[in-house]
Amino acid sequence: MKIAMIGTGYVGLVSGVCFSDFGHDVVCVDKDPAKIEMLKRGEVPIFEPGLDVLLAKNVASGRLSFSTDLAAALEGVQAVFIAVGTPTRRGDGHADLTYVMAAAEEVARALTGYAVIVTKSTVPVGTNRQVKQAVKKANPALEFDVASNPEFLREGAAIDDFMKPDRVVLGVQTERADEIMREVYRPLFLRDFPIVTTDLESAEMIKYAANAFLATKITFINEIAALCERTGADVKQVAKGIGLDGRIGNKFLHAGPGYGGSCFPKDTKALARIGQENGLPMQITETVIKVNEEMKERMIDKLRDLVDGSFNGKIVAVLGVTFKPNTDDMRASPALKIVPALIGGGAKVRVVDPQGRAEGEALLPGVHWVDDAYKAAQNADLMVILTQWNEFRALDLQKIARKMNQPKLADLRNIYSERDARRAGFEAYVSVGRRDYIRDAGAGPS
Repeated sequence: MKIAMIGTGYVGLVSGVCFSDFGHDVVCVDKDPAKIEMLKRGEVPIFEPGLDVLLAKNVASGRLSFSTDLAAALEGVQAVFIAVGTPTRRGDGHADLTYVMAAAEEVARALTGYAVIVTKSTVPVGTNRQVKQAVKKANPALEFDVASNPEFLREGAAIDDFMKPDRVVLGVQTERADEIMREVYRPLFLRDFPIVTTDLESAEMIKYAANAFLATKITFINEIAALCERTGADVKQVAKGIGLDGRIGNKFLHAGPGYGGSCFPKDTKALARIGQENGLPMQITETVIKVNEEMKERMIDKLRDLVDGSFNGKIVAVLGVTFKPNTDDMRASPALKIVPALIGGGAKVRVVDPQGRAEGEALLPGVHWVDDAYKAAQNADLMVILTQWNEFRALDLQKIARKMNQPKLADLRNIYSERDARRAGFEAYVSVGRRDYIRDAGAGPS
């Protein structure tokens, strides 16, 4: 089967590469000539573990190619996937459909025969029907169907998620579209992965509901973490205790500085907006958005308290600024609020991140980038763990404490423990949702 993928951003590129690995003939199309040339050279513009290897394999096989020529790419296709950005629209929180609708109209004018036009981008309920009308208007004679196929890829584990999904959601209107979409995902049907075939609106809603629920779960455990700090409970033990309940599950119950990334922030805002437009406010989702922002402020207050009420003149080492490990994505990362607060308070900030520098240099002006945690710790007054990269999970804390001017650690991902910090010689240690350890200066570890 020949497939065209419109857009070579995160979703489009991962999906296109994986479809080609299914055995399909895939052409990835983008308007950016520099990006297409980069991909033709085998260079991947995003960091996603294993993507470069899989891309090279399928280019070599002849199943995967890249082009700026939309008309040529659409010759003989049976499915056209639209995977362009839907950022939050300024002013109202709704998803901006400008790129989706523009892509649909361009596809309509370039297609010469029947194809299923599939929306892979995350879009509000009703968008696929708008796409259908836009295509009809742009090319009244065209025979086509539309389909909704939302993605559920976790950055850092996207290839595995695509190849071994929890489920695939297909929103279709006709048997012909259903048959083609089943052929697209035939390898997964053969391996009995769950395929949910439904209507357009339900498919669109599934995506938003899933992300809002996960964001809610994260925010819930962060609120419980704040309460644990006040009452003396340990959020890690609480999360374990409730996560063992099969009705709850243990995923997304890790306390931290709040959710970020390309999906949860914009999708919760979009769902809230959809509710408002339909006269049914999504009160839980709206509260999740509010509380998530407040959590970042709580983290800033926690850090300020740790350095005696002022960042001014302090040297702060920050470990990790991407919104999660195994990605270079900085979108809506808690670091984008926390690090500027440190700098704005007069601190000198050193940053260590295995993949964050490419985007971070522009997004975090005024920081000094260093290669490793030990260099960052030299004469520092505070070390902050913001992202739980594997490189930060087994640090020599004793070595770091000796290098610091004031050995204080803010572990905002709960990687270490009060006992770890105490034994390493830290005079102060704070985490999220657990008893903090602050030792009087000069007191020995017990």
